[in-house]
Amino acid sequence: MTETLLAPTFLFHFSAPLLRCKKSWTAKGVQLDAKYELPSFGELEDRLKFADVRAAWNDNGLFFNVRVSGKKQSPWCRGTRLDDSDGLHVWIDTRDTHNIHRASRFCHRFVFTPAGGGRKLEDSVADLIDINRAREKPKPCYKARPLIRSEKRVDGYLLESHIPTESLTGFNPSDHPRLGFAYAVVDRELGWQTFSVGAEFPFADDPSLWGTLELAGA
Repeated sequence: MTETLLAPTFLFHFSAPLLRCKKSWTAKGVQLDAKYELPSFGELEDRLKFADVRAAWNDNGLFFNVRVSGKKQSPWCRGTRLDDSDGLHVWIDTRDTHNIHRASRFCHRFVFTPAGGGRKLEDSVADLIDINRAREKPKPCYKARPLIRSEKRVDGYLLESHIPTESLTGFNPSDHPRLGFAYAVVDRELGWQTFSVGAEFPFADDPSLWGTLELAGA
């Protein structure tokens, strides 16, 4: 029997289209149908896929929908510990630069959790957090913070989220129609579902390990 020395997802640079949508964020969130589903290339390594992750873009920013299923336990979320809370973690580089190992000011990490906020830790949370070892931080935007809506389900939860254009330093689809990108749906019960490489690689800090989203219709 032979053992794989390198994970298949480490050997390739993965790219996927990000479709444009005409929707705007409302109090009911934004619902994205199946054509907006993003791949999880971790399936090449037989990693469990427990979340349906969908995304879209337009001039207002980026939209993400996540449906997590197969859970028997409540998600573990803390507003004071977002970096290791259960939920959707998204990394975005508005310049799609893959030859750097430390984040630039165009690199962002957003976290969306179905709980962890409020006095009873029952409110969903959306925020921009620091990337470890970053050379620079993106410009903070206090007037257009990321938005979230969540619903509890019998076997998991649903998240709908929006990152406004103003919250993305350097977001300019006409001049830069490609985004460096990674996601992780983190769950202490079910594990990690990622866009490409798994948690055994330091992609949380290293933009060279991120994939690419191509803004279709930019």
